[in-house]
Amino acid sequence: MISEEYLDVNRKLWDEKTIHHLDTVFYDVKGFLSGNTALRHVELAEMGSVKGKSLLHLQCHFGLDTLSWARLGADVTGIDLSPKAIEEARKLALTAGLGDLAKFVCSDVYSLPENLSGMYDIVFTSYGTIGWLPDLDRWAKVVAHFLKPGGVFYMVDFHPFIWMYNPQMTEVVYPYFNTGPIVEVNSGTYADIEAPMEMTEYGWNHPTSELLNAILSNGLKIESFNEFPYSTWNCFLNMEETAEQQFVFPHLRHKIPYMYSLRASR
Repeated sequence: MISEEYLDVNRKLWDEKTIHHLDTVFYDVKGFLSGNTALRHVELAEMGSVKGKSLLHLQCHFGLDTLSWARLGADVTGIDLSPKAIEEARKLALTAGLGDLAKFVCSDVYSLPENLSGMYDIVFTSYGTIGWLPDLDRWAKVVAHFLKPGGVFYMVDFHPFIWMYNPQMTEVVYPYFNTGPIVEVNSGTYADIEAPMEMTEYGWNHPTSELLNAILSNGLKIESFNEFPYSTWNCFLNMEETAEQQFVFPHLRHKIPYMYSLRASR
């Protein structure tokens, strides 16, 4: 019951977010079409060359990162639960001249084995992904299902420490551990806080132990796990940039973990 409800609610949420995200400075679609990459320095450095490799991008939104990997030579497939996001990703691929290198599939992560076949050299996901999923063991099973022997799984995401706090980062209001769904009604969006939308969303906090155990118990070998004292995205309230692509809260600076990355192999 909860599974069907959260998928329906979050699908509608991301359909609406997509509409508002397309023309934001945050996503800078015009810059991408002029040749800029949507990828951050962390994943570019840690992933290495993707040229000639097949890459599956889970929870790809409307495809900017997916298509940025295509520009670097990968044969990419992006998946997202939002029909609107996938529609816009397909349009963007054609506009960018990357239609031959990019495929987009509308599916939630857990149902993906029913909607996509094949295996990939790389499975990738980034920035604000697993917090929308209730069960990391099921998620890791999907990752393992699509990863070729010898293939690489790579993710970079916001640290669970961040999700414990209120938006002002002054008070702990959410549990560090996964104690069930967090159901909220929020206005605006991280890419445009003035966006005229106010919708319900379902999310889950996942401690680091849950993530690592899900990866290990599904047959993957962890090669690296790194934590970062900054965010590469200016997507939280009142952040300041201390270096290129390094954003922090002024009152916390570099004292806390903002992000982590994980690389594993099969």
